Amino acid sequence: MAGEHPEVDGRGDRDRDETEAERLDRNWSSLLQELRVAQTGVQLLTGFLLILPFQPRFADLDVVMRIVYLVTVGCSLGATVLLVAPVSMHRVLFRRRRLETLVAVSHRYAEVGIMLLGMALSGVAVVIFDSVVGRTGAWIAGGCTLVALITFWYALPLRDRDLRDPTY
Repeated sequence: MAGEHPEVDGRGDRDRDETEAERLDRNWSSLLQELRVAQTGVQLLTGFLLILPFQPRFADLDVVMRIVYLVTVGCSLGATVLLVAPVSMHRVLFRRRRLETLVAVSHRYAEVGIMLLGMALSGVAVVIFDSVVGRTGAWIAGGCTLVALITFWYALPLRDRDLRDPTY
């Protein structure tokens, strides 16, 4: 990692007085805090989605909305798997001196898991709005949700990110 970025030396970030191990510990701790927030949301969403087929009005969904529902469930389950995977991975790698691998791989899992969570949220908007206001409103709500998620979760943070910062 040292040498990849001009502001990173062999000890970690130049503006911090920390060793590589301390930097990895800090990054792992920060990632865990972020995952706790995302895990709670995705687990609640997945639970909500899993009970929908057992509701009386679920039978009223047409083929298109059933497909949207199933894709949404798939995204939510995928997000759950990826956002919880770092915990299991930590258990498997515990005390194996693999924190660098754990942080790097967990970071990628979190990125994809959050993307899947966003897709699931957009799908939920489509299914709910379809039931309440109709198909046109459903596609508008799903599109607006997706645009808002892309804007606030990716576009604005990427705009503000200093590309010289370490990747994790």
